[in-house]
Amino acid sequence: MSGAIKKFIPLFDRVLVQRFAKETTTKGGIVLPDSSNVKVLNATVVAVGQGARNQNGDIVPCTVKPGDKVLLPEFGGNKIEIEKKEYFLFRESDIMGKWSE
Repeated sequence: MSGAIKKFIPLFDRVLVQRFAKETTTKGGIVLPDSSNVKVLNATVVAVGQGARNQNGDIVPCTVKPGDKVLLPEFGGNKIEIEKKEYFLFRESDIMGKWSE
């Protein structure tokens, strides 16, 4: 992880993720053209905020942590670029699930 990413801390319940690399071939060995618009929905959590506040003002910590593999929605999130790499910022409630190991 680069130095700029280590210094970036998302606020509240926001989660910074990096999407997996786009598949260039299928499992059967067919090469996919660049024009195939297959969106990568799996990502790795890079940084996590401290959590959201509930009605009492207490902080509810996020359930994901850096290094977790998550499933993202097809649309949403904010795209940001840090040191020429693409990252996406989602609210924790927008993340659809976490892959168990």
